[in-house]
Amino acid sequence: MTEKTDAPKPATSFRKGALVKVNRQAYQNSLESKASDQVLPDYIFKGPGEVLVVKGAYGQIRWRMPVPDIWLRIDQLEAWS
Repeated sequence: MTEKTDAPKPATSFRKGALVKVNRQAYQNSLESKASDQVLPDYIFKGPGEVLVVKGAYGQIRWRMPVPDIWLRIDQLEAWS
C-alpha cells in the first residue's frame, strides 16, 4: 500500500545551483518571518543566494558572504537577475 501525501507543490521550481533572492511580499507575514528577527539583512532581498538543496517545498540557500545557510520555502524565492 502506498501513501499519498498532499504536500503543496511550489509554484516555481529551482534546481541546485540556481541563483535566487527572497521575494519580500511572499516572505512578509509568513511563519518564517514571525520566527525570525524583525529587521532582516538587505542582502537576502537583493541576492544572489545559491540553492544548495531542495527538499519538498523548502530550499537551503547559501549567500556569497560569511553568514549561515538558511532554509526557506521555495514559494518565497524568485530568480535573481
